Amino acid sequence: MQYSLYLPGQQTAATDGHTVIAADVGGTKTNLGLFEVRGSKLALVSEHTFSSKGQQRFEDMVQAFLQENNATPSFLSIGVAGPVLNNQVELTNLDWQLDGRALEKDLGISQVVLLNDLEATAYGLAGIAKEDMAEVSDGKDSKRAIGNMAILAPGTGLGQAGLFWDGDCYRPFATEGGHSDFAPQTDLDWEIHQYLQREFDLPSWEHLISGPGIYRIYSFLRDVKGYKEPAWLTENFKNSDDPTAVVSHAAMRGLDDTCKETMDLFVRYMAREASSLVLKHKATGGLLLGGGIPPRIYPLLKGATFRDYFVRNSEMNDLLAEVPVKVILNSKAALIGAAYYGAFGDHPKR
Repeated sequence: MQYSLYLPGQQTAATDGHTVIAADVGGTKTNLGLFEVRGSKLALVSEHTFSSKGQQRFEDMVQAFLQENNATPSFLSIGVAGPVLNNQVELTNLDWQLDGRALEKDLGISQVVLLNDLEATAYGLAGIAKEDMAEVSDGKDSKRAIGNMAILAPGTGLGQAGLFWDGDCYRPFATEGGHSDFAPQTDLDWEIHQYLQREFDLPSWEHLISGPGIYRIYSFLRDVKGYKEPAWLTENFKNSDDPTAVVSHAAMRGLDDTCKETMDLFVRYMAREASSLVLKHKATGGLLLGGGIPPRIYPLLKGATFRDYFVRNSEMNDLLAEVPVKVILNSKAALIGAAYYGAFGDHPKR
């Protein structure tokens, strides 16, 4: 394992040959995976991706997956985009409510556990390889890079999690920091804040640092600041069901100045919130950038903008400069982490 995580296997009955179903439930898609326990590791046997919004019930997806694989798993572990309380959750970006005990009865699975998807991503560090990470910055002095870690993951929403270093191993925990208030600094920030208030009473960081946030920034530049939109780009928006992808594609290839400015602002805001997350967790062990967006814009993150805005602080710029920053490239990190937590995690046995 690349990282030593707190995963006391004796807490569950997951031994060699047992199977675990894991789920990574997001606002856009749901990934299901069938894993087999092999000693202290897990092997992915089968997986399937569903459109979250195309399904009425989570249970239907699981039942279809079980039938497809003729599986009778010992555990179902679900990473979900939302705050989990008492093994229940109301998803943030999806009109679903999940209850672990109800799912146990409906699906006939002995134990169902729920955890936040960013907490699952943190546990995923137990099962991903070194090559699944890409370096953004190694910090000034890697010898001092020890201590807590933090994860910031923009995708459909903005996930955040921490990993507490207890001196021996990391203990992941979830947060809902992505929903904290957006903090304007510049005149342009205030204009964007006012623009966001047309849609939200209290604009949060998630409203900017997410897939939908990218298109909101672009729309602000076009509709409020008067940036011109070429005809070919208008046509691309009409022919795509993902305007965020249109913007990022045009920016990455240098095809449109407005799209380039959009992504520059996005990277700035992402760096600022990442800096705040690191300071609040004293994450001297490192910052990990997860979710669907960072791997796709990795060249932008390697540029000077992210680094400059990440270390910019009135008092703690030296500390921030020493924090290593990496991108999680493995898109299955949350699914893998949910499986590890289901098989070996420190959750109550019923």
